[in-house]
Amino acid sequence: MNSRTISALALAVLLQGLPLTVTAQEPSGSYLAARQARYTGDFTAAAQYYAQALAKDPSNPVMLEDATIAYLALGQLDRAVAVARKMEADGLDSQVARIALIAKEARDGSWDALLSRIEGERGVGNIADGLLDAWALLGKGDMSAALDRFDAVAEERGLRSFAIYHKALALASVGDFEGADKVFSGEADGPLQRTRRGVIAWAQVLSQLDAQARAITVIDDTFGSNPDPEIVHLRAALANGERLPFELVMGASDGVAEVFYSLGQALRQEANDDFILLYLRVAEMIKPDHIDAVLMVAELLEQMGRYDLSTDAYKRVPREHPSFYLAEMGRSDILRRRDKSDAAAEVLEQLAQTNPDLPQVHVALGDLYRGSENFAAAVAAYDKAIALYKARAEDQWFVIYARAISLERLDMWPEAEAGFRRALELNPDHPQVLNYLGYTMVEKQINLDEALQMIERAVAAEPESGYIVDSLGWVLYRLGRYDEAVDHMERAAELMATDPVVNDHLGDVFWAVGRRVEARFQWKRALSLNESEPSPDLSPDRVRRKLDVGLDEVLKEEGAAPLQVVNDGG
Repeated sequence: MNSRTISALALAVLLQGLPLTVTAQEPSGSYLAARQARYTGDFTAAAQYYAQALAKDPSNPVMLEDATIAYLALGQLDRAVAVARKMEADGLDSQVARIALIAKEARDGSWDALLSRIEGERGVGNIADGLLDAWALLGKGDMSAALDRFDAVAEERGLRSFAIYHKALALASVGDFEGADKVFSGEADGPLQRTRRGVIAWAQVLSQLDAQARAITVIDDTFGSNPDPEIVHLRAALANGERLPFELVMGASDGVAEVFYSLGQALRQEANDDFILLYLRVAEMIKPDHIDAVLMVAELLEQMGRYDLSTDAYKRVPREHPSFYLAEMGRSDILRRRDKSDAAAEVLEQLAQTNPDLPQVHVALGDLYRGSENFAAAVAAYDKAIALYKARAEDQWFVIYARAISLERLDMWPEAEAGFRRALELNPDHPQVLNYLGYTMVEKQINLDEALQMIERAVAAEPESGYIVDSLGWVLYRLGRYDEAVDHMERAAELMATDPVVNDHLGDVFWAVGRRVEARFQWKRALSLNESEPSPDLSPDRVRRKLDVGLDEVLKEEGAAPLQVVNDGG
């Protein structure tokens, strides 16, 4: 066995944490399995397969980089570093490998190595390297050089807000709270855009300066009268006159973690999920108690469908942390996504018992009950949330809207209509509310002219919404304006080609204008689509009856008004 084979097997053992055995699977098979797992976002499987493949092909640059990505995505820094060092030794230039090595150097306080890396242009990239350089200088104790570096980064286009925010954190981390306050307040280097973490840091700085009243003013001006529980906790401590420790960033390592977190958050709408996940994981790996990073990792993994990894991340939020309720709500949502509604409800019900004064928890519980069609329980949960809200009434429109939906499903129309109209008072012209109220009135065949106006406003706001375009076609059908309805219903069917209700509606409109063959085709299509994903708003028996005898006969059997084209006078 040659030395290269020994190195490859040792690398595989380090990566997998498995006994030293040779797998019978061919490298090409492991590689293909790894690539497929990587493509589907299954980082756990990808890491295992890459380790197997690298045992026999340890210098494959694509596999090395993809393995590094998989281990960083899993939060396994040491294993990522093992692969990254191999890449660096092989002379391979990889940004992902550099990220892993920088994370390791920052976590270990290897500031000379990090400075050398940045100087040699082997960093993360232009956006991050200047900030990383500044924090590394601070880590070596050269505060003056660090501040100069922050100032230099601030002169670069588009980086000013990042640079001065980190400069303020750096000043506070070494106890220069007066200097930090000047940056946060805008007296020096400002104005600084207020972010949630920035305001928390500033409040801690002001607390250290015995300026609790100023800190409370900053919090109230930023978050209004309905802040989240962590901000409520912070404000209460300040109101009690407590001097809070500055703990957002307690040193250079924390500062580097904040760089990756800040960039990950800023790039979330621009970069792909895998890339953002790496930044957030690095922040978490350097600073394990960075709860905001942990929560963003969990949320991102949930969006990617990696529910096991997301659940693991949510479980890392300590029970005593003010954001624990967010982790539990996230965990409940994952259970719901896995069709475990009872378990999801149990999580939220326990949370509601331990946090009875959090309206967010009751809203989440109401949403869960509404999704499982337990509308009475949903109304009760929404009632508790509405009673708890202390903010301006405008902030409650969605809860009132969701409650109205539940009431409508309970056939409590007067109460539901009042709720929909109240939601519109609080949030005028919101397309979803306009559409729901307008469509419901169409179905009840009441206030059709008003319903048409509402739905037209909704379509103007969201012209690409298939549901809303369907509503417009349907109200025109109800008004007897069949020819006008056709174009809108066909457009709705284009936007929502697999929705059984939309296809059923299109069939009815085709029938009304005499296109009987096309109508029967759409009804058959609606039945077929409904078999794979049943809709509570479609009656398969009614559709079959239309296929048997036609829409005119079905309306007659139901005692409904016959189809009648509107006259020229409307």
